[in-house]
Amino acid sequence: MDEVTHVEHVAKIEKELRYISGLIKQKGREMLHNYKITPPQFIALQWLSEEGDMTIGELSSKMYLAFSTTTDLIDRMERNKLVQRVKDEKDRRVVRIHLLEEGKRIIDEVIKKRQVYLQDVLVNFSSEEIITLKENLIKLHQEMR
Repeated sequence: MDEVTHVEHVAKIEKELRYISGLIKQKGREMLHNYKITPPQFIALQWLSEEGDMTIGELSSKMYLAFSTTTDLIDRMERNKLVQRVKDEKDRRVVRIHLLEEGKRIIDEVIKKRQVYLQDVLVNFSSEEIITLKENLIKLHQEMR
């Protein structure tokens, strides 16, 4: 492949990824309408679900939010019984955010709905195409890290 064609392909990939990202974000927000939760709260719940308990500082870094913004987010989530602050057993000065059952339930339900949505979108893809797409997305994600 010559350099011009390569650059054109990369530009097209970037554009498609941007569009896909926007559609996923839009669909995700539609799915959250049935829950008393904002998109940033959902992202926080996802991080806690995937990574386990973490400090507000760690969560702030993962979400690219200011510490104060994350603190406000956690305050609201704690009031809604989605998370709770727990003192670290090894160092009582450290406070970790712990995902509660209601938070887990919401994450599980919304992720399941997202998977059903994606399954519907992929209905015209062959098994081989789905496997290739999965492998390429994993490779792209690893290269971006």
